[in-house]
Amino acid sequence: MLTAHHLGRSQSERIIWLCEELEAPYALKRYERDPATILAPPEYKALHPMGAAPVITDGALVLAESGAIAEYIMAKHGGGRLAPGPDHPDFAQYLYWFHFANGSLQPVMGRNMVLRRLGLPPGNPVLLAMQDRLHRAFDVVEARLGEADHFAGCEFTAADIMAVFSLTTMRLFLPLDLAPYPNILAYLQRIGARPAYQRAMQKGDPDMMPLLT
Repeated sequence: MLTAHHLGRSQSERIIWLCEELEAPYALKRYERDPATILAPPEYKALHPMGAAPVITDGALVLAESGAIAEYIMAKHGGGRLAPGPDHPDFAQYLYWFHFANGSLQPVMGRNMVLRRLGLPPGNPVLLAMQDRLHRAFDVVEARLGEADHFAGCEFTAADIMAVFSLTTMRLFLPLDLAPYPNILAYLQRIGARPAYQRAMQKGDPDMMPLLT
């Protein structure tokens, strides 16, 4: 049985959501963050050498990394859903945005989170450079969602599942006002109306209101 090991308020919410969209059979095991450090508890870190979320187990398999897990689940349970094939006109856009989530958007948010916690002066050149990269990333997302309903195009895909965490839950760790990004805000309302997303967030983090505004 596929088991999604979910660390509260983490990227592992993607895996629950993907399973819900595909109606794939899975078990859910939830873990709470350490209240003092806000990090994963020892039992979660013991699942995989990287000690970070997400992690799934499937029989003897232990697999980490959001993108790898998403591709594994879609290959096993997707039946061609949520991933346009190479003959689809949105194939290239799907690939780009699927990998943009953890290749560009999430890393730059993480770096800004760390720099903010260091308390650097506002004029620090490293801080300014990272803030600029963050704004550029959000500008690119805003532009894309102004020309398409979803990241890959007109259809909802796994690229959306990969991207939404950075636009929502990640803002608990790096507060960011989305008022300058009306296309992102409209997109998040569309996402929030999806029954599978609602189920996933309720199962994974029942005490948290999704950050859709």
